[in-house]
Amino acid sequence: MRAPLTSMTLRASEDGELNPLVPHPIEIVLSLVVFAILFYLARKFVIPAFEAAYTERTRTIRGGLEAAETRQAAADAKLADLDRQLDEASYETARIREEAREQSAAIVAEMREQAAAESVRIVEHGRAQVEAERQQAVTSLRAEVGTLATSLAGRIVVESLENDDLQRRVVDRFLADLEGGPAGQN
Repeated sequence: MRAPLTSMTLRASEDGELNPLVPHPIEIVLSLVVFAILFYLARKFVIPAFEAAYTERTRTIRGGLEAAETRQAAADAKLADLDRQLDEASYETARIREEAREQSAAIVAEMREQAAAESVRIVEHGRAQVEAERQQAVTSLRAEVGTLATSLAGRIVVESLENDDLQRRVVDRFLADLEGGPAGQN
């Protein structure tokens, strides 16, 4: 069986050689001093630089996230505003269309009224013109009938009615008799 390991057995074997697995005490001390110096330098210079970089990076990321949230909120507000404006524009468009329909209906009604009034005016003008032409024809016929009647009366009565005043009175009396006489006598 093997003998228990002791510090002496680890350091040197029986023949006096050093064990490669066990370091010399000077190496342990020297390694501890170098480790302490490196630890001090790392703690003094490297770790604060890492901490500063980490803090700066964290601050930058938080600032970026806050800026992104702010921009997102602004974008959401802008989108809501644009949606509201779009709704208002749709409402305004519908209102304008309705007003245009009402105006076109009013214009059509007004044009119909004007056309009806123009039609009435044209009919009245036509009636007045027909009445004027009738009056002119009646006057013309009276004069012609009067001339024919005096000519006929002159032949029948053998009396000359060359005098214009006398002729006019005879014609007027004759026409008055025609207009005032019974309807069956014409």
